[in-house]
Amino acid sequence: MRKLLWLIVLFIITSIASCNRMVGDDTASHNSTIPDTLRVGTLYSPTSFFLFRGDTMGYEYDRITSFAKAKGIATRFYIKSNLQALIAMLDSGEIDVIAYEVPITSEYRKQVLNCGSENITYQVLVQPKSDTLITDVIQLIDKDIYVEHKSKYEARLHNLDEEIGGGIRIHALREDTITAEDLIERVANGDIPLTVVNSDIALINQTYYRNIDINLQVSFPQRASWAVSLGNQALADSITAWSSLAESGSADKLMLRRYFEMSKTGATDAMLSDAKSIISAKHGIISDYDIYFRQHGQKNSIDWRLLAAIGWVESQFSNDVVSWAGARGIMQIMPRTAKAHGLSIENIEDPNLNIGVAAELIKTLDRILRKRVEDPNERLKFVLAAYNAGIGHILDAIALAEKYHKDPKVWNNNVQEALLMKANPQFYNDSVCRNGYFRGRQTVSYVSNVSHYYSLYCSKIKK
Repeated sequence: MRKLLWLIVLFIITSIASCNRMVGDDTASHNSTIPDTLRVGTLYSPTSFFLFRGDTMGYEYDRITSFAKAKGIATRFYIKSNLQALIAMLDSGEIDVIAYEVPITSEYRKQVLNCGSENITYQVLVQPKSDTLITDVIQLIDKDIYVEHKSKYEARLHNLDEEIGGGIRIHALREDTITAEDLIERVANGDIPLTVVNSDIALINQTYYRNIDINLQVSFPQRASWAVSLGNQALADSITAWSSLAESGSADKLMLRRYFEMSKTGATDAMLSDAKSIISAKHGIISDYDIYFRQHGQKNSIDWRLLAAIGWVESQFSNDVVSWAGARGIMQIMPRTAKAHGLSIENIEDPNLNIGVAAELIKTLDRILRKRVEDPNERLKFVLAAYNAGIGHILDAIALAEKYHKDPKVWNNNVQEALLMKANPQFYNDSVCRNGYFRGRQTVSYVSNVSHYYSLYCSKIKK
C-alpha cells in the first residue's frame, strides 16, 4: 500500500512538472513569434520611411513603432531597395514583418501572409482646381495627359483609352529623372494640364499644392497591407487585432492628418513679404527678437542678420508655430535637435533658447561642410540646405553630384539638382546615398528665400 501511495505521489509530481514544461514551451513559442525586438523591413518612400532634419519619419514607420510600443518590444529596421528583396528577407527569417504596403493579390498570397489594416488605393487624375473639373473618364477624350514612360500609369491610360473608345492624348515622358511628384508639381504650376498617379501619392502632394484636384478615380481599387511570413499566423493576428483598435484611436487619426492632410509648405513665397519682414529699417530693427539674434550671432561668430533671415522664413518670427514634422518655435527646431543641445521640449519655444540652439546648429553644419566647400559664400547655401533638410541628405546630394558629373562644390544648378534627384528611386537607392528618399523642392526654395532675406537685411540694416 505504501509503495502504491508513493507511485501515486510520483505520478502527480511528474504530471505537474510535465504541465509546467508545456506552459513554458507555449510561452517560448509565443515569444519566438513576437520577439523582444521586432525586425522590420521597409522601403524608403514618402509614405513609409524617410529622414527629415535628422528624425526618422513616415506613416508606416510611425504605425509599426506604435504597435511595438503597445506590445512593449523594441524595433530594428532594415531598409531595402525593392519589395522582392524584403519578401526574400521575410522568407529567410531575417525580418519578422514588412511595414510597407504589400499588394493583396493571389501572386503575393503565395509568398506572404497579409495582416493589419488594409489600404485601398486607386490611380487618380490630377488636375488644376477650377469651375470646370473633369468628373467622368469620358471627359478625358481629346485631353492631353502626361505620365512617366513605361510606368503603370501609362499602361492604365492605354487600357482606359480602349475602354472608352479612344481619344485620350497620352504623352509618355522619357526624361531619366522624372517622377510622379514632378508631374504633379507641373500640373500645379500650370506647365502641363493633367497627370495620373496613385491616390496615396496624390494625397501627400495635395498637402504641398492646394490648387490641385485629385478626386477622379481612373482605375480599379488596389488592396494592400503589411505582411509576415506564411507560417507566422500569431504575429499576423496580433498586428491585425492591434490595427483594428488603433484605427479608431486619436493617435492613428493624428498620424493620418500629419502625413496626408497637414500643409507641408511652411512659409510659402506667397506668405513671405519684404515689407513685413522688417519692423523699422530706419531704426535698424528687424524683429522683436533682435537682441537674441545679436547675442547668439556674436557668441557663434554668425552674422545676426542671417539668423534673423532664417527666423523670418521659418516662422515669420512667431514663437508658437509647430510644423507638420514637429519643428517648433521661431527657428523651427526639431525636438531631437533640441534634446541633443540640452534644450527640453518644455522650453523649446522659448525665443532665447530656440535661437541659441539654431545658432549652435548652424555653426556645427558650417564646420562639417568646410572641408567640402571652401568658399564661405558658396558654403552658406549648403549650410542653409542642411539646416532645412538635415546634413545627411546634403552629403548624399554632394556624392550624387560628384558621381553624375556635376560640381560638388557649387549649389546652384549642381548640388541643388542632385538633391532634387533624391526623390527618384533610381537615385536615392544609389550606392552613394546613405539617407534614402528626400523631397528636395522645398529645400531648394528655402535656400533661395533665406538668401534673399539675408541680402535684404544686409542692404538695409547695419551689422
